[in-house]
Amino acid sequence: MPNYDVHVLSGIISYPAAVAVAGVLSAAGVPFRLTSIALILGYAFYVLGSDLPDMDHPDALIHRGTKPLVAVAVGSAVFIRSYPYISVSSRSWVNLTISWLIAAAAAFASWYAFTAVMPKHRGIVHSLLFALIYGGTAFALAHFGIGISYGEALMVGFAAFSGYTLHLILDRDVAIV
Repeated sequence: MPNYDVHVLSGIISYPAAVAVAGVLSAAGVPFRLTSIALILGYAFYVLGSDLPDMDHPDALIHRGTKPLVAVAVGSAVFIRSYPYISVSSRSWVNLTISWLIAAAAAFASWYAFTAVMPKHRGIVHSLLFALIYGGTAFALAHFGIGISYGEALMVGFAAFSGYTLHLILDRDVAIV
């Protein structure tokens, strides 16, 4: 099976083919907007997607790289949600410290939960269903999070789906679910 370098380098080098397919689909009426921002974000999501299915393998670089990002995101979200309600002292630094202690505990727990909730390697994460979920998530982040237009976000979502699918094709492991 291909390794990290093969997956990522395949994503880097094959993106022009995904752009060409998007161009053909756009000419056929799919409302892709092939703007610079859509293509650049699409490239990032495409290349990330080219290795993302391996996040279910604890020794994979993508798993080890994603795990701390998830922990920091969880800890930060807990801090943002808890800080306004922590008022044990008149000194703000005490309240900040307590909020960050709670956030750090949540981040610590999520570190171990991340691996615990991952399904077995080459399970459900190695499927077209997850490729669709990844593409939909990229679309939502681009359209509702960043605020780019529907057609631009559609291109980003298509690129994400395509990069994820590339991984499955390279693994010769394209499962529906």
